[in-house]
Amino acid sequence: MPTVILTGLPVPGSPLSDELRSLGFEVRPATGPEDAAAALAAVPADERVAVVDSAFVGHVHALRLALTDPRFDACAVTGALAVLPGARDALDKAAALATGAGADGAGPYADRLAASVEAAGTAVQRPELGTLVATVPAGPADREAATAAVAAVDDEAVRLRTAVKSRDGFFTTFFISPYSRYIARWCARRGLTPNQVTTASLITALIAAGCAATGERWGYVAAGVLLLVSFVLDCTDGQLARYSLQYSTMGAWLDATFDRAKEYSFYAGLALGAARGGDDVWALAVGAMILMTCRHVVDFSFNEANHDATANTSPTAALSDRLDSVGWTVWVRRMIILPIGERWAMIAVLTALTTPRIVFYALLVGCAFGALYTTAGRVLRSLTRKATRTDRAAQALADLADSGPLAELQGRLLRGRAGSFGSVYVAALGTVLMIGAALWLPFGDPRLIAAAVIYVMASGLAVAAPLKGALDWLIPPLFRAAEYVTVLVLAAKADVPGALPAAFGLIAAVAYHHYDTVYRIRGGTGAPPHWLVRTIGGHEGRVLLLTVLAAVLASREADFPVALTAAAVFVALVVLVESIRFWVSSGAPAVHDEGEPA
Repeated sequence: MPTVILTGLPVPGSPLSDELRSLGFEVRPATGPEDAAAALAAVPADERVAVVDSAFVGHVHALRLALTDPRFDACAVTGALAVLPGARDALDKAAALATGAGADGAGPYADRLAASVEAAGTAVQRPELGTLVATVPAGPADREAATAAVAAVDDEAVRLRTAVKSRDGFFTTFFISPYSRYIARWCARRGLTPNQVTTASLITALIAAGCAATGERWGYVAAGVLLLVSFVLDCTDGQLARYSLQYSTMGAWLDATFDRAKEYSFYAGLALGAARGGDDVWALAVGAMILMTCRHVVDFSFNEANHDATANTSPTAALSDRLDSVGWTVWVRRMIILPIGERWAMIAVLTALTTPRIVFYALLVGCAFGALYTTAGRVLRSLTRKATRTDRAAQALADLADSGPLAELQGRLLRGRAGSFGSVYVAALGTVLMIGAALWLPFGDPRLIAAAVIYVMASGLAVAAPLKGALDWLIPPLFRAAEYVTVLVLAAKADVPGALPAAFGLIAAVAYHHYDTVYRIRGGTGAPPHWLVRTIGGHEGRVLLLTVLAAVLASREADFPVALTAAAVFVALVVLVESIRFWVSSGAPAVHDEGEPA
């Protein structure tokens, strides 16, 4: 059980002790620094411990933010400090210093401890309180004013409002969040966890996909309704996590992967339903998945390349900021990129009212426009800004590139001589050549192997030097496009039953690996272990393998779906086992998406 050490003389009539107990803390009084240090020493080192000034006046939610957020080793507001085991040594040392000679200091004891912990090199998170109050009054008059300030702000209303993402899409903001936040509160009061709500969202989406797979009109209508219900639950799980501060490593993994699992499963359901009605739309389903994944890789690569770059400004960014100052343009610009709320709403409505083919046409057109719009803007920003990319950003791009042993071998051979090749242009040339050859040459043509070999060479050359060029963030999405489109074209040209569904499964398995890489990098733990990338071949190894298989099986095209299925199963097993091991381990970070609506 977590412990709060309540320091200083008790304040008659203060509700502080009861409020701390309502947050799940055992309260131990300590009148001075020596008593506080002794009480701290009695708390086991593997438990959360907090120090709060007995004169504290503030909202309960301000205390909740400071004392119960599991994402930070140390967190503080005025008059209150909490640490997890990772920062316990720093707190113990600060408490020991506070009992020494000349340690009286000024200000609340908890604040002095927080300052010492921070000065010793441990980051102390200080949550934005907004209208919430957290203070330690200096006297009766200040206490009376602080109490009045607390009464003037509805703590619960602020808690509900801040449970919603600060930046979200138009549909989510105006059609989902106004009531989903209350569903989140209902769940919190009944002891439900975000992980349970996330799982319910996945199950609902899978049922929706099953309804779509019936190929009947009632199934399509039910699928559309259930998909919207799944999206409401998808919003609710994050709001529940923020409302009750129930962040976890398992929750991070579920949140990072289930959105794509739900969406891509629904694509498969639509394709199966269409096939029952005699319409083969598997190629469209695979194309929609490819477009969505490549679009996300553009987002991820650009953000990783530039979020810590110096002199990170450009005329294009300044124009974007000016447009954001005009209220209606913010919503228009968010809507036209078809973020997840608008996209799922469109899918649900069109599924219920039209056919799977129309759904996929709308998806491909809408997502292609959104991808072109965002990518063009980012290219302009990159070309007009005078930014210096860090080594960390260059390494993140190299990890996102997903280069395997063949590209690595070239990197070692070219080390020290690869600075002037123009990495992104080499990657673009290799991608165009690979896709062009796959489109132009017949299935199984041996010349496609030669094109794949050139692609392998271009892939190694592109990542041989540190990726610090203005447009080097385009390299990972170019590689994704080359690999995914090659798989799609080979499956389509095989023209045998089962080839396109098998291609769908292979691309889904590889895409999961790429999303998993992104969220590990975001959490600060780096990319998946290198043995994993080598085991599944890297993007260039997989492309070469598939072209060889196509040539070998050219006279037995019916065996090609079996080869694609075997590759999909192998990649999925290796990637999922390692991913689950990582995300459920105690060392995995609690990563939660708070700002990207796509």
